[in-house]
Amino acid sequence: MNDEITIYQKPTCSKCRGTLAILDDSGQDYKSVNYYETPLSVDKLRELIKKLGLSARDVLRKDESAARNLDLSTISEDALIQRMVDNPDLMQRPIVVRGDKARICRPPENVRDLL
Repeated sequence: MNDEITIYQKPTCSKCRGTLAILDDSGQDYKSVNYYETPLSVDKLRELIKKLGLSARDVLRKDESAARNLDLSTISEDALIQRMVDNPDLMQRPIVVRGDKARICRPPENVRDLL
């Protein structure tokens, strides 16, 4: 694979730090995006979800207090994506992308699929 590697992460997240360590050890160049400082757009999050091959519900951190208040039986994919853009704590992390493939790196070793 020759495509650029990008990690979407939160610096205080232990899984993100673990994934970054694996990327550092790999010796490959990558771009790191703290999506709290550089928020994702709706279109960007939709693109990431497509590359993951998942639904927005699959990317939702269901244990977050803000997620417990959502009625997942009635909320649309678009509305859920908008909620995640508005509140990044609702997104699983980290997400690593290489070309048209992406992985949620929980556990961090999932990043090896992209190296």
